[in-house]
Amino acid sequence: MERPDWVPSDVDVRRPSVARVYDYYLGGSHNFEADRQMARKIIEMAPPTVMVARANRAFLRRAVRFCVDAGIRQFLDLGSGIPTVGNVHDIAQQFDPGARVVYVDIDPVAVAHSRAILDGNDNAAVIQADLRDPHSVLDHPDSKRLLDLTEPVAVLLVSVMHFVPDEDDPAGIVAQFAAAAAAGSYLVFSQAGFAGISKDKLESAKELYARTATQLTLRSRADIEAMLDGWQLVEPGLTYLSMWRPESPDDIAEDAERSVFLAGVGRKA
Repeated sequence: MERPDWVPSDVDVRRPSVARVYDYYLGGSHNFEADRQMARKIIEMAPPTVMVARANRAFLRRAVRFCVDAGIRQFLDLGSGIPTVGNVHDIAQQFDPGARVVYVDIDPVAVAHSRAILDGNDNAAVIQADLRDPHSVLDHPDSKRLLDLTEPVAVLLVSVMHFVPDEDDPAGIVAQFAAAAAAGSYLVFSQAGFAGISKDKLESAKELYARTATQLTLRSRADIEAMLDGWQLVEPGLTYLSMWRPESPDDIAEDAERSVFLAGVGRKA
């Protein structure tokens, strides 16, 4: 394949990337053949995958609008992937062009794409960092330039924590970001669970994601609730993606539980 000139020289485009596979689910163009092959295999194994990805994106849009309505003007999107149309800066800056957004991702290709997308936007930036090291995120010059942590901020962990294994203490990671955030801040969160997934399909999914640099860890409702300790969930609490504050009855999927994702927004008192 012809190598795009924006791809960093040390990136193997023959190895699938979680961010680019997700972009494919969303109908984006920021992906390579290796990503598309992996995505097709996952979709064949789990046909609701595309629906789930798009439900996650719709949840993100509704949650960001909720935060904007609550007065939030700064956003920290952890594990952001590729911020194509309809992502955080698009939504927040439609309401207030001065809204500030910091995207964070560990994938160098996702970061390269993001920088191209955000070129010329002085109120949005992307940094390459590992969300498992909150200090590296919060101490980054772009975070310090755009975020004032003495004021409320929205911290987004949307469709990412299932890529953080238990041995990395996901609850502790969330707690560190909570500790850094001012009172009145919000957490926007979604995580894949394992309700309704057969053991065979779960193992197959783990094997596919093992081809990337990322593990897959699905969690129970109780495990997810433990990660959100310290955040006061707003109504309707922790629920399936399409059931979190739908904007119309048509937004609620008839089989919402098939998404296997639980989502919620919490406020720091």
